[in-house]
Amino acid sequence: MTSIRFALNHMAAPSLAIDDFFALARSLGIDAVEIRNDLSGNAILDGTKPEVIRQAAARHGVTIISINALQRFNEWNATRAAEAQELIDYAGASGAKALVLVPKNDGTGCADGERQANLRQSLAALKPMLEEAGIIGLVEPLGFEICSLRSKTEAAEAIRELGAESTFRLVHDTFHHHLAGEAATFPQLTGLVHISGVDAAVSVADMCDSHRVLVNADDLLDNAGQVRAQLQAGYTGPFSFEPFAAEVHALKDPAGALRASMEYLTARV
Repeated sequence: MTSIRFALNHMAAPSLAIDDFFALARSLGIDAVEIRNDLSGNAILDGTKPEVIRQAAARHGVTIISINALQRFNEWNATRAAEAQELIDYAGASGAKALVLVPKNDGTGCADGERQANLRQSLAALKPMLEEAGIIGLVEPLGFEICSLRSKTEAAEAIRELGAESTFRLVHDTFHHHLAGEAATFPQLTGLVHISGVDAAVSVADMCDSHRVLVNADDLLDNAGQVRAQLQAGYTGPFSFEPFAAEVHALKDPAGALRASMEYLTARV
């Protein structure tokens, strides 16, 4: 049986200080973590220096697999270039291996032709910046209908056209994969899998981040099937918990809930 290599995104327990978050991961036997730049009152937004993050990671014996994320990466301009450089520098100084790249998700830049051109422009601009720092760019298509990059196929085509498979990888997010309705997966080009479940009685069109819980027996997204398919296709990277639901963030015992979800998935692959 192929085992799942679990990772933990800070969104799984966003109220925990970075030290406590790393300790939570290790208490679960997890040594791969994702840090974020969108948690109010917490690292990175609170001004925590990257060296502090690096030292905490070393202390706890965890690898920072990514910083999540450069938003609106496929809207390239001077502002985006500056944001990208700042995050790439932070990744390098903190010891993070990769930077997640999230597309515009506001209904703009979605037209056929326009979105592909914007994607290529941004990837071409990011490529030398990432390569100089030795950081991987993790392209994360989002399944929402208003998103300017829903298709992993389009992302993969652009990466291959640029000959940039060693610089960019795909994020397979089980929630967004389900929403996008795209059958294709690219296990050889995938650098990270985000896992979260939906167990509320809600239609695909109405699913949003607030519905994303830890994967359980009531999961509507078939996380177990998606994980199994990735492993069977040869994916060997991490599966990172990324739940956004307030009820998960309010848990008094996040370790117990995460352990139960890990056991549920492990039993089904």
